Parts: sequence; structure tokens; C-alpha cells
Amino acid sequence: MHRRSHTLVSLALCLLALSASAQPGGLPTLNEDRSRPVPLPLADAFPWYVSEAEPGQWQVTWNPAPGHYLYRHAFAFSLQHDDTADPRPVAFTLPPGLAKTDQFFGDIEAYYDQATATLALPAELPAGAALWIEYQGCADWGFCYPPQRQAFTLP
Repeated sequence: MHRRSHTLVSLALCLLALSASAQPGGLPTLNEDRSRPVPLPLADAFPWYVSEAEPGQWQVTWNPAPGHYLYRHAFAFSLQHDDTADPRPVAFTLPPGLAKTDQFFGDIEAYYDQATATLALPAELPAGAALWIEYQGCADWGFCYPPQRQAFTLP
């Protein structure tokens, strides 16, 4: 009887772990041989959006998945007025991050929760102007995503 109870408890714990890994914010999903976690897709690990706070002031906001963080030093922004122009750097501000010793970069500032960069852009932008957004982040369990560079077409 005792062995049967132990088996039922073990089975319940396994089912609980499996259900948590299938839910957003749950435990990391393991690979087929169950030896290491599988990284979340980038869009799930570091979802972001762009908004206009007021004319000429834009914000880019990230909401990292639980157990994921962004590097402060990896943020960069540039503005490209049209397809023929070179992107020009854009000044931005970020709130202070969390001090952390990272296995890849040593002492860094990280963002585990929402991170919002505030950018000053010209109030009048040509049609098709693109904001280039650069960032990088990692998962606490040791997976580091490659640096990202994505374009956002401004309205």
C-alpha cells in the first residue's frame, strides 16, 4: 500500500510539472531527452511594443517572460528616414536596472520586469521611416539569445 501511495504522489508531481511547463510563465519546457530546458521563442521571451507618448516622444516597452532578463548595455536605437538613407543613432533614456553578475558579461544591469526606453524623435517623420531597435537578453537557466536588430515602421 505504501509503494502505491508513493507512485501516485510521484505521478501527481510529474503531471503538475508538465502542466506548469505548458503554461506561459511556467517552468521551462525540457528537450526530448529531458536533459536541458528548451529556449522560448524570442517573441515569447521578450515581447515588445512601440507607442507614441506625445508628439516627438516615443516609447519602446518590453515585458520579459518570467526567468528572462534584458541587458541594459545591449539597447540601441536608430532612425532611418527612407530606404536609401543610413540609420542615425537616436538618444534614449532607461530607468535603472537591477545589478547582476551575469555568467556571460560579468557585472551588468538587467531588466526582469517591464523595461521602457523613452526616445526623442522628430515630430514630423517622412512616410515609411523606420525605427531600428536593438536588444539582447538571456534566460536564468543559462541560455543567452543572440543580439537582436529589428525594424519598426513608424506611422
